[in-house]
Amino acid sequence: MIVEERLVTYLNSLDLGNPLFLMQLEEEAHKNFVPVIRAQTQNLLKLLLAMNRPKRILEVGTAVGFSALLMEYYNPTACKITTIENYAKRIPIARENFMRAGKENVIELLEGDAAEVMKELTEPYNFIFMDAAKGQYIHFLPEVLRLLAPGGVLVSDNVLQDGDIIESRFAVTRRNRTIHKRMREYLYELTHMETLTTSVLPIGDGVTVSVRRDL
Repeated sequence: MIVEERLVTYLNSLDLGNPLFLMQLEEEAHKNFVPVIRAQTQNLLKLLLAMNRPKRILEVGTAVGFSALLMEYYNPTACKITTIENYAKRIPIARENFMRAGKENVIELLEGDAAEVMKELTEPYNFIFMDAAKGQYIHFLPEVLRLLAPGGVLVSDNVLQDGDIIESRFAVTRRNRTIHKRMREYLYELTHMETLTTSVLPIGDGVTVSVRRDL
């Protein structure tokens, strides 16, 4: 927990919630131990979508399709969403959820390793949401930057590792040290690139919001 739990509980009490189909999908995901974006991250996405009204969205990490459907619902303008997933067991579930919501023609699901799939994409995206394997963010970054349009927004979720990001690598469990190292590299790159303006926010499990500057 990054922010004190009582404060999180209070902030969540102010949340107006989502339409029924999103609430049901989120509940199903929790029952099946599938991680979905936390309430505060959902609210941040809703705000950013309302501000930017992107027409082309790229999502790296589909899971069961919850965040893609949330972005489509709360984007005030008609858009096309491309989402990438590599975990074979979740792909048919996501496709079914898109069909249940009647959004299979709006949301395109691409299967495979995002690092390879993105190499085949050419058109720029106004909004990119990164929510995949945390240890791969740094490897995805070159292709993400190539695809991010000038003035476009990049949102990266789960970047603070429940606060462990501030710890020495020797204080982190051995199995998490590689992810810890790579995430610190990712955060450094985002915050030191001349082409990006980035804010790191202690929301949910940590979120970065980056805007591509047109130099």
